[in-house]
Amino acid sequence: MRSRFCLGIFLSVIFLNATWGMNFSLSTPSVMAEEMVSVGVAIADITPPIPFRLSGYFNERLSTGVHDPLLVKALVLEQGNTKVALAVCDLISLDGKVPEAIRKQVHERLGIPEEAVIITGTHTHTGPLYHGVLADFLHQRAIQKSGDGTDTAQTVDYAEKLVSTVVECIVQASQQVQPSLIAVGTTEENRLAFNRRFHMKNSDTVVFNPGVKNPQIDRPAGPIDPEVMMLLFTQAGQDKPFASFTNFTLHLDTTGGTLYSADYPFYLSNVLQKQYGDTFVSVFGTGTCGDINHIDVTADQQRSAPEIGTILGETVRDAHATLTRLPRPMLGWAYYRVPVKLQTFTEKELTASEAMLPDVVTEGGTKTFLERVRATTVLDLAQNFSEGEATLLVQTVMLDSDTAIVAIPGEVFSEIGLAIKKTSPFKYTAVVELSGRNISYVPTAKAFREGSYETVNSRIAPGEGEKLIEAATAALKSMKP
Repeated sequence: MRSRFCLGIFLSVIFLNATWGMNFSLSTPSVMAEEMVSVGVAIADITPPIPFRLSGYFNERLSTGVHDPLLVKALVLEQGNTKVALAVCDLISLDGKVPEAIRKQVHERLGIPEEAVIITGTHTHTGPLYHGVLADFLHQRAIQKSGDGTDTAQTVDYAEKLVSTVVECIVQASQQVQPSLIAVGTTEENRLAFNRRFHMKNSDTVVFNPGVKNPQIDRPAGPIDPEVMMLLFTQAGQDKPFASFTNFTLHLDTTGGTLYSADYPFYLSNVLQKQYGDTFVSVFGTGTCGDINHIDVTADQQRSAPEIGTILGETVRDAHATLTRLPRPMLGWAYYRVPVKLQTFTEKELTASEAMLPDVVTEGGTKTFLERVRATTVLDLAQNFSEGEATLLVQTVMLDSDTAIVAIPGEVFSEIGLAIKKTSPFKYTAVVELSGRNISYVPTAKAFREGSYETVNSRIAPGEGEKLIEAATAALKSMKP
């Protein structure tokens, strides 16, 4: 594999005997010591028309209105010749072709290397279902039923519009960069997140969401990650911050209903805007919450999206006063491309899955939940991962010698995110999931042995998720001054 190392204007090309390809870019020493990072932020609306199919479940749901608009929020950071872009979309995930197209166009427009452009989804379950096996099936079925070749629940090419909107948002953020002070810190929030996989009494099984106050529950099958990692951006010469970045590990499925919504990060943003003003931009990076949700199985009542977002917002707001300014900002980035093996299936299973699709999308159908999940997984593997393996992009950004961000694909189990933080050479490490191509769940090898929903809904083979730990750790260590 070829590896490129770039230090300011110095460039050398090395050939490595390695499994992964790596790129590393860092500002010059003089810039590191003397120059602030310039930061720009922008937002754009990516709310689809009404009606449009909603994501997050296997049965068909149509949107009926807008609770709060779905947004893309872009951050662009520059220091010397080094530029990095981060765009977070209020979407359940990203179609494989979308982030690739965005990165390419951003590179053409702004000169930012494609691997230094991070595109993530937040995983809201009240956003559009615009790609994947179920979206394609429902779209084609509606066209056939309509008699006139139309689908009233999909009247626009959402993916195409999404690409152009996100690119323009990043360009706008780039045009607004100003020298900025960056503050960093962490706190803990233990009241909101719960591991949703449980060992059951008198059984070897692990069950996903076994039900509130189920007497057969023995213990959680995994940990949570209560850490809240925060960045606060203030334009040089100004007193009031203009943007923040928050990283917290909790699934975005707390809203329900058929109204478009960004879920609990919307309420987090509301709290921070009350503190800093209506133009303040709160960027939220979802932590590795593939096995984490908001359901407390010991409680009669569960917290709502407004409660969750407000509690998190107040925790973040109060912790902002304790953040530490980066004394010597150093902007850099690195990446690894990681080949992973995928799950396999038989031709017989593929044929059965194709026949099962009408039942999969019907609420209260004849097939069990896990049968429907497996059918969708098989069809997605056949349609989008026909080569039996996939290459995953792991991206890292350094802000100074103590502070870094990791972006990895998939709905990643919390233990993987915790492992990345533990092995990171940086004091502060945010780990953001759902970056780039949608790969569905990324469980641990241990979780694959235990089974249940997330492993059935995973595309990767057992043991492949741990490769993200190796890649992220190697990329982080390559950046460490």
